[in-house]
Amino acid sequence: MRASIIVVSYNTREILAECLSSLFAEPGIEEYQVFVVDNDSKDDSAAMVAATFPTACLLDNRENIGFAAANNQAYARSLGDYIILLNPDATLKPGSLDRALTFMEAHPACGVCGGLLLNAEGERLPSARRFPNALTKLFMLSGLADRHPQSRLFGRYGFGYFDHRTPLQVDWVPGTFAVFRRNMLTQIGMFDERYFLYYEETDLCLRAKRNGWQVFFTPDAEIMHLEGASSKTRDDEEFEATGSQVLKFRMRAEALYFRKNFGVLSVILNMLLVEAGWHLLRWLVNCLPNREQAAAKRRQSMEQVKSTLRALCDTRMGRVSPPRPW
Repeated sequence: MRASIIVVSYNTREILAECLSSLFAEPGIEEYQVFVVDNDSKDDSAAMVAATFPTACLLDNRENIGFAAANNQAYARSLGDYIILLNPDATLKPGSLDRALTFMEAHPACGVCGGLLLNAEGERLPSARRFPNALTKLFMLSGLADRHPQSRLFGRYGFGYFDHRTPLQVDWVPGTFAVFRRNMLTQIGMFDERYFLYYEETDLCLRAKRNGWQVFFTPDAEIMHLEGASSKTRDDEEFEATGSQVLKFRMRAEALYFRKNFGVLSVILNMLLVEAGWHLLRWLVNCLPNREQAAAKRRQSMEQVKSTLRALCDTRMGRVSPPRPW
């Protein structure tokens, strides 16, 4: 079988239907194995899949086991030479699947590739990344990355200076749409299930590169993405300023990532000195007289500091994953 496609669903019934409609409209879809893993949705997502897309293999979980574990669940049953991840809040441009696989077949050293992510207006979303570190984190927190995306220094994390019109070897690609070579996964394994949400693909791509595999972005596969649709159903959690990521989950996953891959000193540098330190500095600046909206900004900064410290406590400085579901 050419490829197995995995879609992990959590309370996204309407957009999941659009995602699967675009998927089953792809030419040659009969060559693919399609899994939908539902993580205990409360909106009848699983029933919709069973009724509307009967050829999909539905795995209907009775608890939310997280993104990493749900993908691993389908991967264990998959048969394809390639494993393709597709978020339920994403829809494919026609021909994207075939073009992505054709790229992989032409580049045997490529273990992972991702496509060109676009929003509903057709504007480019972050589609290629470098591995996170203290410097790129500081550029993002300070706003320098957003203000100077074309800079090779400030825009380096998201390759903001790159026109995204040609393939490029990168550090990691978002799991919104990603193609993994089975031979590589047999060697290095699938996702680390300690990550409940976020950083799973970053961690896997780091393992891939450490084992000699290449990671590529290719513009040939175009995907429209409605960012954070599943996460936004969690109205009991606080979101990032962008509104697309659950703050607590992102902080926990980040602590796990840095501790696992670079040690406790990396956790201290990235999360205490840079993340918490930056927001504490902003709090101090907004204690100065005649600052506009100073009280609100102080509250926001202090909440960010507290979120960082809570994540470090929850994960014991990145050493353990809190019980799931997070």
